[in-house]
Amino acid sequence: MDGVVLLLFVVAATAVGVAVGAAVARRWPAADVDMAAAIDAVTAMAAERLGTHAERASGELGARASRLDAQLAAMTGELARVTTLVRQLEGDREQKFGALAEHLRQAAEQTARLADTTSSLRQALSSTSARGQWGERMAEDVLRLAGFIEGVNYRKQLTTAQGRPDFTFLLPRGLRLHMDVKFPLDNYLRYLDATTTAQRDTTRAAFLRDVRARVSELAQRDYAAGPDCVNCVLLFIPNEQLYAFIQSADAAICEEALRTQVVVCSPLTLFAVLAVVRQAVDNFVLERTANEILAELATFDRQWAKYVEHSDRLGRCLESANRAYNELTTTRARALERPLERLAELRRQREAPGDREVTTLPAARDGPDALRADA
Repeated sequence: MDGVVLLLFVVAATAVGVAVGAAVARRWPAADVDMAAAIDAVTAMAAERLGTHAERASGELGARASRLDAQLAAMTGELARVTTLVRQLEGDREQKFGALAEHLRQAAEQTARLADTTSSLRQALSSTSARGQWGERMAEDVLRLAGFIEGVNYRKQLTTAQGRPDFTFLLPRGLRLHMDVKFPLDNYLRYLDATTTAQRDTTRAAFLRDVRARVSELAQRDYAAGPDCVNCVLLFIPNEQLYAFIQSADAAICEEALRTQVVVCSPLTLFAVLAVVRQAVDNFVLERTANEILAELATFDRQWAKYVEHSDRLGRCLESANRAYNELTTTRARALERPLERLAELRRQREAPGDREVTTLPAARDGPDALRADA
């Protein structure tokens, strides 16, 4: 770039010099020859320098063009990579947006199904009998989670002298614990649907009256009065939200229920109560088993004493028999063997050939005295 500027400057200076020389020549004609020579010299010098600078500028322009080409090639490569990356990002974006749209569609479908299910459940629970069946099913689920077995740990709809409770738990020593399922839902649903403060206050008060009525109804049945019953009865509300609303709206209801021997339970608190009942049953079984083991140990101790006595007696008898047997196999056997040996010797002497001499036998000794003498 500097060479181009210098070249332009030289051309401009040459033009100015030529113009000045022409003006001087017109004023002093005598100096035409020298001036012409000077102009030629200046022109030649300017042409030479112009050529030199032109070559230099051409070289610099070529180098700059090469560098520009290289930079353009690098920029083209970067642009190609950026274009590829943008296309990839665009593809990923389309894929992710497609997946997100699919998830949103599925979520919308699930929300619609949930709304339908909720509506169906609400319609089903509008019936008192349906609510009772659903509450019993919830109670059975809790009992199953607690490890209770129907017919072993509890019974359903067992008729008693006081009535027919929904569940009867079988406790140790023949005791029983009764439970009824109550689901006062109508006014609670009206409370949820209320749009004004007055409606909410009215429906909340009506719902709390329903709960107190259910507690009084269960207390009047007097399930805890039987001789084989514990001094309380369970009232199961099969919904945690409903139970929590009772506690927050009027906690005195549960305290009043306890005064009438009624224990209000939700699914979670019922599980805790059943865990205590199960632990009591297990402790009773363990205690009874321990007592049976102690009784068996006492019986074993008596039998062991008799066994030791008879064993000692048998040992003494065996020891006496062993002494008698040893005496029989030693002393008595040797006493019997000696006469037999003498008889055998006499038999050999009598049967020996050429032996005609009569051997005089010793006088015979009869009876046990002979055996005692030989012994």
